[in-house]
Amino acid sequence: MHNSNADDAALTTDVVVVGGGPVGLMLAGELRAGGVGALVLEKLVEPVGHDRAGALHIRTVETLDLRGLLDRFLEGTQVAKGLPFAGIFTQGLDFGLVDTRHPYTGLVPQSRTEALLAEHAREAGAEIPRGHEVTRLRQDAEAVEVTVAGPSGPYPVRARYGVGCDGGRSTVRRLAADRFPGTEATVRALIGYVTTPEREVPRRWERTPDGILVLAFPPEGGLGPGWSSSSTGHSPAADEGPVTLEDLGAAVARVRGTPLTLTEPVSWLSRFGDASRQAKRYRSGRVLLAGDAAHVHFPIGGQGLNTGLQDAVNLGWKLAARVRGWGSEELLDTYHDERHPVAERVLLNTRAQLALMRPDEQHTTPLRGFVEELLGTDEVNRYFTGMITGTDVRYATFAPAASARPHPWPGRFAGGLVLSRPSGEPVPVAELLRSARPLLLDLAGRADLREATRPWSDRVSVVAGEATVEPPAQALLVRPDGYVAWAGSPAATADELRASLARWFGPPANREPVGHQERAGRRGRPLSALKPE
Repeated sequence: MHNSNADDAALTTDVVVVGGGPVGLMLAGELRAGGVGALVLEKLVEPVGHDRAGALHIRTVETLDLRGLLDRFLEGTQVAKGLPFAGIFTQGLDFGLVDTRHPYTGLVPQSRTEALLAEHAREAGAEIPRGHEVTRLRQDAEAVEVTVAGPSGPYPVRARYGVGCDGGRSTVRRLAADRFPGTEATVRALIGYVTTPEREVPRRWERTPDGILVLAFPPEGGLGPGWSSSSTGHSPAADEGPVTLEDLGAAVARVRGTPLTLTEPVSWLSRFGDASRQAKRYRSGRVLLAGDAAHVHFPIGGQGLNTGLQDAVNLGWKLAARVRGWGSEELLDTYHDERHPVAERVLLNTRAQLALMRPDEQHTTPLRGFVEELLGTDEVNRYFTGMITGTDVRYATFAPAASARPHPWPGRFAGGLVLSRPSGEPVPVAELLRSARPLLLDLAGRADLREATRPWSDRVSVVAGEATVEPPAQALLVRPDGYVAWAGSPAATADELRASLARWFGPPANREPVGHQERAGRRGRPLSALKPE
């Protein structure tokens, strides 16, 4: 376990998170759940307030349920039971085909997601100062040190690890000299949250010979007088620079074929493209990347925010374990090993969807018709739905030891299982993971497996009950992020379980077990105590 030493005195916090958007805030909450200190530095004094990302997909919904946050997010929120693929509405994705307790996407504006995650992180004990920008970064064998430009002048922050959650133009990634290879943008798009006095504007997605247009209305209501609209016009060569209301109006008219009156107030105007990039490595020593700092792509299918939030949940418990001393370097490396392929696939499918959206009647339109036909079959629809909603993720870092017998469950998400306790009361496994503490689910009364877990009782809880799982398993070892680390067949031995416990949750304790709150985590010196250089 982590022991304080002389080096700790010089530390500001355990982990400095750069970027106070949803990904950084989710990570801060996970770090605090793991018992370590988290300081989130956000350069913006106030949230931007835009809602470019407004969909929380099934796996994110399931993850919020793991932490007891789902009710906050669903309060007053509309949900969607399906979504289009590449703008194909006539035969969209069917969430009813997914094996989940939550077959829907939550239509939560990004600004609300950010506010709720900030609330959660602060409740957990994270510090989140705004108006504090990182300008320099260096690391040594013991820590990461950043120089921060704060309201009262520059000051240093020293932490055991640093994580860049600061977006596609990540300062952390640049300062750490991490490569960000990929493809340049070939399509430019304009987006705006504006108002229109026109009352008969259809809420729809249009693909025309001159581009693509999306007209939508925020679920929370209007932004001003008249109808509110979110409009995206695509054009191959828009200029860089600030977007004006006239720019957006011209793009909408060109794509739509007829003008649409756009008026003040304007909540937000921006541009984006289809550049597709991914960091070569998500970890460079003591510096890690998550969310858009690690991967950017065309925002089709609402996958960017969801992928970033899953990055945070995968990284949080591993980084906390490393700081506390029982997590190995190899464990921390599995963050890249598990999450890099997931984002790589997101980049691939967003490029494929954009190719299907191009306004090419001779080639693309027939292909769209073919894909639409395929989406009408359950097997194909389930495949695409799992890909977009993140429910098909199965991590491939669970190769068993040579003596172990392979089982299909390791790497799969178990947060959706429901356990029947001896009392007969059904308990969702998601509720058992609220504390972000690993679980051994004893599904067959295996006293030998429960006993084997005893030396890890300071880190791992044991819960007995019954659950119908296919293929059958007598026990499941579940990580804090809800994924199965080990599954026991009827022939499974205690030694196999011990090997998996050691791999994922460190060596057994060499002292009497104590409660898992034995180290509350360093919150760090308050910023008011940090003097400018």
